[in-house]
Amino acid sequence: MSIASSWSLPFLRTLFKPQKPLFNLFYRDAPSIKTSTTRKRNDNFESLAKYSYLNKWLNTANLGDERQKQGQVFIVGAGPGDAELLTLKALRLLQQADVVLFDALVSEDILSLIPSSVAKEYVGKRCKKHSFTQDAICKRVVELASLGHTVVRLKGGDPALFARTCEETDALTKANIPFAIVPGITAASGVSAYTGIPLTDRRCAQSVSFMTAHFKDAEQWPEMAPMAQNVVKQTMVVYMGLSRLEGLCKGLVQHKVPSSWPIAAIENATSPQQRVITGSLADIHGKVEAANFTGPTLLIFGKVVESRQQVNTLLLHSSEHAATI
Repeated sequence: MSIASSWSLPFLRTLFKPQKPLFNLFYRDAPSIKTSTTRKRNDNFESLAKYSYLNKWLNTANLGDERQKQGQVFIVGAGPGDAELLTLKALRLLQQADVVLFDALVSEDILSLIPSSVAKEYVGKRCKKHSFTQDAICKRVVELASLGHTVVRLKGGDPALFARTCEETDALTKANIPFAIVPGITAASGVSAYTGIPLTDRRCAQSVSFMTAHFKDAEQWPEMAPMAQNVVKQTMVVYMGLSRLEGLCKGLVQHKVPSSWPIAAIENATSPQQRVITGSLADIHGKVEAANFTGPTLLIFGKVVESRQQVNTLLLHSSEHAATI
């Protein structure tokens, strides 16, 4: 055997020697390979192709690319404003997202919980200040998810109540994009807790109903006759009712609801800036106008306003006993 052969043969054997997997986590199914001096060259090439580091790396990269193509969307309720009212699931998803699309009603305290590495896009809509149409929002959510991103669509309150969730999920379903919905504390529950006004009271209200003062058709108003019938029998919470407060009160009085019927208007619920004004159908509009309410406002109609509990909101906003998440 020549000197060249004696040197090259061990080298070639080493080159084509099957390699043991470096990380068992990814290659648990790779069989153990015993080297043999009688193994044929074809076996060496097959082993090299099947178990070489390069092939495994390529397979893993391809798998990652396939997974990256599959975007997903989480429609998440941000609650009524206080960041500590977020659910743990909502907080986790905010921290794991690629991009968060948030509404105008999401507080700055909640937005500050989103890591700087997560992209944030404002897609808010406010009365008479609609910066984004619903169709544009639907298209943007689908677009981002189609690029393989994990998208959190962050909505104030709870997605199931007046959040136009169905329009966005319809678009996601048509695009074959998987999605999930994470509930949040709705504004009515937050308002009740932070003002002490119960939503029900067996002495005067055995049920509660939620309604919105605004519809898809901006000119449409609630039907006052059925609303008047309900208001005297149960608690009625009206979302987005500030701009129509005067008209609602006049309409109820015209449909035989006593002008002395109790009502409360709550601005910036659950935040340190929360303001509460109570009155009657006859005088609440004047009081709210004098106070210059401009923030998100919830209206509570019913005798429960007279059952208000003396909640100490300083206890709710104290961080002295707050646990770190």
